[in-house]
Amino acid sequence: MTQPLLFPLPKLAANSLSINNPLLPTPQRPLPFPSLASRSTVTMSTDKNDNVQDQLDAIFKQKKVVRSQVRKSLKAMDPSLRSHEDIAVQDLVLGAPWFKSCQRLCAYISCKALREVDTSKLLSEILENPAKEGHMELRKKLYVPRVEDKNSHMRMLNISRIDDLIANSMDILEPASVDSDGNEREDVMQANDPVDLFILPGLAFDRTGRRLGRGGGYYDTFIRNYQELAKTKNWKQPLLVALSYSSQIMNEGVIPMTENDIPVDALVSPSGVIPISSAALDRRI
Repeated sequence: MTQPLLFPLPKLAANSLSINNPLLPTPQRPLPFPSLASRSTVTMSTDKNDNVQDQLDAIFKQKKVVRSQVRKSLKAMDPSLRSHEDIAVQDLVLGAPWFKSCQRLCAYISCKALREVDTSKLLSEILENPAKEGHMELRKKLYVPRVEDKNSHMRMLNISRIDDLIANSMDILEPASVDSDGNEREDVMQANDPVDLFILPGLAFDRTGRRLGRGGGYYDTFIRNYQELAKTKNWKQPLLVALSYSSQIMNEGVIPMTENDIPVDALVSPSGVIPISSAALDRRI
């Protein structure tokens, strides 16, 4: 997996974000810090902190540029093309061996207003049409997101029916914290068994696994917490798979990353499944 960038990227023209464009300029590396011989330790520490902050500011600025361009592209997307790509991506997921074999998964609920790749067919198949082996139903256990506050706090709660979802204040579907009988829904962070798969949204992606979200940090925070939980319990880490429209796939080097950004293991676009990490390759994605 390519290591995250921790330095500013060159400023890009508005039309240079598509994967179909020519190769982009390579990122500029940061200037070396002054030697200790030339400055005191205190001065060196101050300069280093300032330099790191400048780099972070440049990264956040570049993220803002990419988000703006991708949002414009998604807004201009032809509805018939969107529908075609929605179906293509979901069919690829449903036919993938890593999806068929998974027993428990976390998946996002798509939102039309956010122009996310649709997941309604995928979720319906999981909840309403479980696979069968002989006379036995192989029902997958599904956890979906519920945003708790504006501080990147999100939970993944178990649902068993589409009717378990209700619209929140932003008109985004999510599960109520309790079921129809008033019982607390199972939180994946308190579950006794690990999930095998995360189906993730995003605004932009590239073929090295970089994922650019909407800036709230909800998924990166949650995934990091779950990965730590899996590590403490000696569970196998879940496969992180993002769903993308064709126009959301960027050239390598366009999407900057910090150490807080979690890369994905694989990307599913209308043209196929793109394995990225060794975990994806090991699972014959």
